Amino acid sequence: MINRILVAYDGSDPAKKAYDFALDLAQKYQAEIWVLAVSRLPDFAEDVETEAILEQSSKYHHRLLAQLKQQSAGTKLSIHFEGAVGHPAEQIIRHAEQHGANLIVTGHRGKSLFERWRLGSISQRVLQYAHCPVLVVR
Repeated sequence: MINRILVAYDGSDPAKKAYDFALDLAQKYQAEIWVLAVSRLPDFAEDVETEAILEQSSKYHHRLLAQLKQQSAGTKLSIHFEGAVGHPAEQIIRHAEQHGANLIVTGHRGKSLFERWRLGSISQRVLQYAHCPVLVVR
């Protein structure tokens, strides 16, 4: 039974599709939704640069969630919106466990093979380490 869904959201088209898919599932199962936007720390930067980048990223994700919250205002579903800082896959897994999610829904970016090899795929890491089923929406 699906009763809590965590949706990874970054404002991209794949994330929007994942959110819409999660809404449909939540309506079908009367499930609660947790929407998570993650601000990723830069890999290499000076402390001052890191702080400025993180602040901008946090503001961006806060605006994304505020817009999504406004768009979702008419629904009768229980939807929670939150932001986190860190590696997206780690935060998605941690928040899913923290909120007792029994399904994670994420979008598929369609990166090239080289990009996946060099950077790793967030969806792939979530699939590999999550405690619950993961649905990747294309």
